[in-house]
Amino acid sequence: MSGLEHAWHALTTTPAVFAAFGGVMWGILGGALPGISPSIAMALLLPFTYDMAPIPAIVLLASTYVGAEYGGSIPAILIRTPGTNAAAATTIDGYEMHRQGRGGEALGISLVSGVIGGLIGLAVLVLLTKPLASVALLFTPPAYFSLGILGLSVIASLSSGSLIKGLMAGALGLMLATIGTDPVSGVSRFTFDQPELLDGIRFILVMVGVFAVSELFVQSGLPAWEKAGRGESRIKLPSFALLKRLRRSQLIGSVIGTFEGCMPGAGGSIAAFLSYNEARRWSRRPEEFGQGSPEGIAAPETANNTVAGTALVPMLSFGIPGSNSTAILLGGLLIHGMDPGPMLFTRHPDFVYGLFGGLLVANLSLFVIGILVLTPAIWLVNRPKPYLLAAIYALVFSGVYSIDHSLFDIGIVLAAGCVGYLMRLLGFPFLPLVLGLVLGYLIEANYRRSLLLTGGDHVVFVQDPVSLGLLIAALLFVVGSATRDFREARRRAREREAGAGG
Repeated sequence: MSGLEHAWHALTTTPAVFAAFGGVMWGILGGALPGISPSIAMALLLPFTYDMAPIPAIVLLASTYVGAEYGGSIPAILIRTPGTNAAAATTIDGYEMHRQGRGGEALGISLVSGVIGGLIGLAVLVLLTKPLASVALLFTPPAYFSLGILGLSVIASLSSGSLIKGLMAGALGLMLATIGTDPVSGVSRFTFDQPELLDGIRFILVMVGVFAVSELFVQSGLPAWEKAGRGESRIKLPSFALLKRLRRSQLIGSVIGTFEGCMPGAGGSIAAFLSYNEARRWSRRPEEFGQGSPEGIAAPETANNTVAGTALVPMLSFGIPGSNSTAILLGGLLIHGMDPGPMLFTRHPDFVYGLFGGLLVANLSLFVIGILVLTPAIWLVNRPKPYLLAAIYALVFSGVYSIDHSLFDIGIVLAAGCVGYLMRLLGFPFLPLVLGLVLGYLIEANYRRSLLLTGGDHVVFVQDPVSLGLLIAALLFVVGSATRDFREARRRAREREAGAGG
């Protein structure tokens, strides 16, 4: 069967279409709530996908990602509070347009640009994923070990905060991955006579705790966000003349979104701000930026929705997620026995092309659902904050309990939430922790397998050319990040000295 036939078969024989609709709707509602990022909206759904078939389960999660990237622009435009990090750039001109009585027009530009960016990102995903995955056929056990090390070093070095904190978070994830049964000898490790830990700590529990529960802890201590007006629930779609004007900004956003999405650790926030700056640089009306420019909305919204598609390229090709949201998707894949990489296309082509088909439905339906869900999204934002947080707590614990009907799992989620809260306070990034936990088995199993094949000789990791290249790349990322942090520290020290002297 061809790819199109696999996609059509998946869409017509599984509930993937309904999963795409539901994911987009939930993503918009979740993205519209300030503080509930795409990764948190996906993490809340993750436990409920446990008993679903692979195709609708992953389509549901991926469609939530698509919907949340647009949903974050709703409060950004209406109440100057970005629902997601990537929507922060949209706030600059979106809220200014709203103050001028053009909020409906700003929402329409955001929606149309999001759909265009999503379709472009999906096209790049379809074209690049399989060729890149074929490269992974050259990988041996030492190369897979080095790939895991590269993934951790890239994420740790590009995460917000210092390199040391990123590496510490990654090491903590690797430590958690060793809990359970040894993959080679079968001996139990760090279980403390708890039978629930024999299979290790499920990363689904850590993801829900670190992303969702820790955010709930943070939101509980913050004041309620601003309310949106009741008369702001209409979208005004851009005219044909305005669309022609926005073409350049949307092109800039899609190009930057493509590159940033394919780079692990970049993400939608960086793509959105870069696109905003470049759109202003190349605009014929740069003076309007910051004063309510439609181009200032089109560029970042196209970029972050393009990232929603292209960020799946390294995740599906090599199993290396580049953002929190793709880490959740990777967790969903592993839960359903789908190992990313070249064998995914060989063993499960129906799944891969079914996912592509589901994403096409999600991006096309975003246009209609985005219009229909605006009123419920505004209503949701206007609910009392304690009620919303209580409902999300209930959703978290009911979803976790539904997996194995285990109170022990709820305890793990709460513990992970406490760890995540402390990490937020201390400025530690989450993604290295999650990636270390998810990639822990890949790194340890291939490390020990390589040593078994060579009788314990570590030279094998530098004799394999692919492994050597990946290790050199990992070293370059770490050294480059350390140099950047050192220069930043010296710059801040000079500024403090200048301030003290003045």
